[in-house]
Amino acid sequence: MSRAGKKNESPHLALVAGAFAGAVEGAATYPFEYLKTQTQFAHRTDGKPPGLWAITKQTYARQGILGFYSGVGALVTGNALKAGVRFVSYDRFKQMLVDQDGRLSGPRSLLAGLGAGMMEAVFAVTPSETIKTKLIDDQKREVPRYRGLVHGTVSIIKEEGFRGIYRGLGPVAARQGANSAVRFTTYGTLKSFVSGNSRPGETLPAGVTFAIGAIAGSFLRSVIKTRMQSLEARSQYRNSFHCAARIFSEEGIFRFWRGATPRLARLVLSGGIVFTVYEKVIVLIGGRAV
Repeated sequence: MSRAGKKNESPHLALVAGAFAGAVEGAATYPFEYLKTQTQFAHRTDGKPPGLWAITKQTYARQGILGFYSGVGALVTGNALKAGVRFVSYDRFKQMLVDQDGRLSGPRSLLAGLGAGMMEAVFAVTPSETIKTKLIDDQKREVPRYRGLVHGTVSIIKEEGFRGIYRGLGPVAARQGANSAVRFTTYGTLKSFVSGNSRPGETLPAGVTFAIGAIAGSFLRSVIKTRMQSLEARSQYRNSFHCAARIFSEEGIFRFWRGATPRLARLVLSGGIVFTVYEKVIVLIGGRAV
């Protein structure tokens, strides 16, 4: 497994590099996130729900290219915050869990990744994704209520309180914890394997880093999270378990895989982008790579 540095490094470096990487990744892959979310909302239409291509055409016809970026501010802001929290948390947990030789075993890497994922779910992912989801959902109205990120956020908090932006925390925390555990461990293992013949201190080419990050990108289904964060969640679902039960009984087991294509495309790209940008920025500002 990867070797962790023994020196105590300022957490600000990992925070800055992670935030920058998250912002770049969020902006670059947002259209996939938009289409995934709209696909998961498609159950509300009469008859057979429209597919991915139909939603793409409808969005472009109504709003043009900019329609695919509805709610992008919330995601970019949230992505910057969550990636910063994720990398700085992983770095802290990693320093706590390394052995006397400075090595991080596979199981301890999983534990560090799990802790990092849980931290980002609480401090960044849940509130930012709730706001993003509500902004996207609002675009389905003939006359949208929210005028933008700031107005939408203020309106949501005013109407539902801070509890309103933490709906779906349970499934989000489970997803982020599992994803980060697998992603960091896979990335670290593949990086150690690929760089085995490299000279000490030699950095991997950006293309290789991107490929490793893309392979490390994994996903768990997020339909329950999306529904719980929608505008109608309060009137339809008592909690995440009630939401899952209703989806299963009313729409079938395959509904949990609705939106898998755009989500998989986004996560493959996001894994490559975020690790590549992080590695480049952290080296540039004098920090330590993952």
